[in-house]
Amino acid sequence: MAGEVIFFTNPMSRGRIVRWMLEETGCPYRAEILGFGPDMKAPGYRAINPMGKVPAILHEGTVVTEAAAICAYLADAFPQAKLAPPTGDPRRGTYYRWMFFAAGPVEAALSNKALGFEVPPDRQGMIGYGSIEDVLNALEYAVTQSEYIAGDRFTAADVYVGAQIGWGMRFGTLEKRPAFEAYWNRIGNRPAAIRARELDDALLPPKG
Repeated sequence: MAGEVIFFTNPMSRGRIVRWMLEETGCPYRAEILGFGPDMKAPGYRAINPMGKVPAILHEGTVVTEAAAICAYLADAFPQAKLAPPTGDPRRGTYYRWMFFAAGPVEAALSNKALGFEVPPDRQGMIGYGSIEDVLNALEYAVTQSEYIAGDRFTAADVYVGAQIGWGMRFGTLEKRPAFEAYWNRIGNRPAAIRARELDDALLPPKG
């Protein structure tokens, strides 16, 4: 698919994940930077995302929100970047499995941990992720089965899972297990990841 992607983001948001993904695809895109509060809650932007949150993209008339969904969409919209196993390839199931594991159980478990909430042992069956320990053990399994999430080739799943791991270790919401550090060291300094960080860091307000 041709055409420019319009990317709605803020450099202090999950939009950093999507920026990395856009840089990996090499597709043409234009970033629209929105401030928290009135900018994101304004009617014009709510027409894009009724949640009034970033990131979101607009491409060829299609709106996509949620960082994992955007990563999956971009991988398919720009197949020349080879960021998803092809349809029919058994690795595509693994790719979807761990990308959406990170979007569901990992995201929920790490958010609850950051907020100081712990699921009581007798209520873990009610929660999709069960316990933080189960989530971390499953995530460790995912990053130790092969060089990348879906085999021997980097994919959009590595962007999303890797961003969760890198961000979590940096801000202390995810413990620094050797497996997580080794995985992040494999992917965190890819040229596209570095470009994305530099672009977003340049938009941050001055320190102090």
